[in-house]
Amino acid sequence: MITDGFQYLALLMLIGGSIRLIETKSKSRLFDYLPGVVALYFIVMVMAAVGVWEQTESVNKTYSGVKNNLLPAMIFLMLMKGDLRKIIDLGPRMLLAFAISAISIGLGFVITYAVLGHWLAPDAWKAFAALSGSWMGGMGNMAAIQGALQVPDTAMGYALLMDSVDYALWVILLLALVPYAAAFNRWTKSNTDTIDRIGEKLEAEAAEADKPIDFTALVFLLGAALGASAIAQAIAGMLPATSFFTATTWAVLIATVFGVMAAMTPMGRMAGSSELANVMLYAIIGLIASRADLAGLGAAPIYVVAGLMVLAVHGLAMVAAAKVFRLDLFSLGVASLANIGGVASAPILAAAYSRALIPIGVLMAMLGYIIGTGGGLLVGKILSLL
Repeated sequence: MITDGFQYLALLMLIGGSIRLIETKSKSRLFDYLPGVVALYFIVMVMAAVGVWEQTESVNKTYSGVKNNLLPAMIFLMLMKGDLRKIIDLGPRMLLAFAISAISIGLGFVITYAVLGHWLAPDAWKAFAALSGSWMGGMGNMAAIQGALQVPDTAMGYALLMDSVDYALWVILLLALVPYAAAFNRWTKSNTDTIDRIGEKLEAEAAEADKPIDFTALVFLLGAALGASAIAQAIAGMLPATSFFTATTWAVLIATVFGVMAAMTPMGRMAGSSELANVMLYAIIGLIASRADLAGLGAAPIYVVAGLMVLAVHGLAMVAAAKVFRLDLFSLGVASLANIGGVASAPILAAAYSRALIPIGVLMAMLGYIIGTGGGLLVGKILSLL
């Protein structure tokens, strides 16, 4: 049994690294539907259940110290590629599709919780808030909301389960609809000429800006992220705290502002920020999973059903909006997956239409990262009042 904090952290990072290596090298399609961070969570949770480590003072200090300090740093790095100027250049139609997508997802969580809340645990709204952050942005936003709202570690298991199972079904559906794009666009009377031009322009810019990762950039970005985390936490400590807006919540929101601002400077063009953010994400997910209770996942089926209900509300709202605003299927699908799947899957759907449209999927996903934390916290506040 592990009782030393460093040994505990080292084991979690080794597990995370091994899973990522297997995910990258394996030819199995398992990881197409089971993201590495989800596999990490459940493997670590099982190890915690069988008592691989003990919650000693050293382990507890490592848990809180690493998690609380890395969280704002990860948020900062995660947003480094989200240049708002490029996102605005996507044009009003793409931004409208994204806004409708994010709002309908939030509405889906509110309606679902209002209907199923009586069958869920009293603090289930926190798990819903964390998942709404992920489905508006990405896994990093989910981790940020977990820290901000102090979502119970076991409840995060439900959020990740919904994110994995329901997300996989949604991706399959959106990819299956690609061949019907022309018929859908005729029904909505939409025009895709502008989107095609934007895609070609962004593809040319991406090819020119492509840079290899170098040691100097990694060291600088790591130092900048840790510095941003320290400053965000210092400022948060001086702000008024409530039961909802805790010091951690403030720190996460401040780090979000820092990241958005830094993305519009030369720092945003440095390679390596996404890779460093993912390293921190794996560490944070491993730490959260190490405190989860495997026995507490008995209500998993109703949570999966809840996730499907959220997606049903979201899908119906998107189709209705497409008819009203004459939006095309590509804009709807990529906006939806930019929210629900993030940067890992939105470009894949974009590529299914045309490789020239991949950069649009990336930028839309980055916009999700920017609004995901705030959007999830807003949904959480609404759910807490129901």
